[in-house]
Amino acid sequence: MSGYDHLAPALAGCGRDGFTGALCVAGTPGGTVHFRDGLVVAAESPGAPGPEALLLRSGRISAEQWAALLAESGGAHWPVAALVAHGYAGDATLRVVCVMALHDAVFAIAAGRVEEWRRTLDDADPFAPVAVGEPVDRLLQDTARRIAAVQQLNHPVHPDRERPLPLVQPDGPLTPLQRDLLTHADGRSTARDLAFRTGRSVYTVTVEVARMLADGLLECAPEPRPVRIRTPPEGVRRRIPETPESPPEPPLEPPPTPTALPRRDPGASGIADVLAPERSAAGWKWFFRLRNGAARGSGGTV
Repeated sequence: MSGYDHLAPALAGCGRDGFTGALCVAGTPGGTVHFRDGLVVAAESPGAPGPEALLLRSGRISAEQWAALLAESGGAHWPVAALVAHGYAGDATLRVVCVMALHDAVFAIAAGRVEEWRRTLDDADPFAPVAVGEPVDRLLQDTARRIAAVQQLNHPVHPDRERPLPLVQPDGPLTPLQRDLLTHADGRSTARDLAFRTGRSVYTVTVEVARMLADGLLECAPEPRPVRIRTPPEGVRRRIPETPESPPEPPLEPPPTPTALPRRDPGASGIADVLAPERSAAGWKWFFRLRNGAARGSGGTV
């Protein structure tokens, strides 16, 4: 079952119940979807750039200007009023950026692996919320359409799997996105990584990477070969290296199977000092010879 199949019932249930709070999704990449009266007002995921990344990478505002706006706004994470007041972006532009980031985060969550989810009511101030929330049905339709569009490409890729690198230097004209991807593709970065580097949505980058792979502009870096652990043949014991601190104990060998009853050694029982040794038959014969000889010498009879 895909991440979308796990996520869709949870989102639909929040919309149907008019839920206000956050739906925390555990998985890869996972994320959080924020609701207000059953409408989705914000979403974030480590698998997709947030609205601030999209705004900064677009060139509308520099990192120094962004830091100054945050200080001017008293540490607010999303200084909407300051952005508009300084002319860096208008209200309409900021709304579009927030909606794009919302849809992109839900796509990243649904395209990944969803393990579990839970609702929480502690969600008073979500980051960069949209003024008018998105209906769940429309959000799910858009997410399903994006996933299907990626799967139907000639060379479909996953946001967190393939790691492209440039194949050839193209002769024809390139779009700005294609130039950025050829510049940053290094065989170690996924489509998600490239989205953060170029400041574009992970869905847009995933689709463009798939197209460039099909056009021969990119190729997928080979997967690292797994390390093969060789096991000793049957009946061969594996040698364990000795260490000075704890030398290995010699293996215990089974005792030999006896072929006859063992002879008993005198004193082995520990009671030789208590019982006197038994007289032998030769001792009794000597006693009778001694007695008969004494009788003959005295001339008596027995």
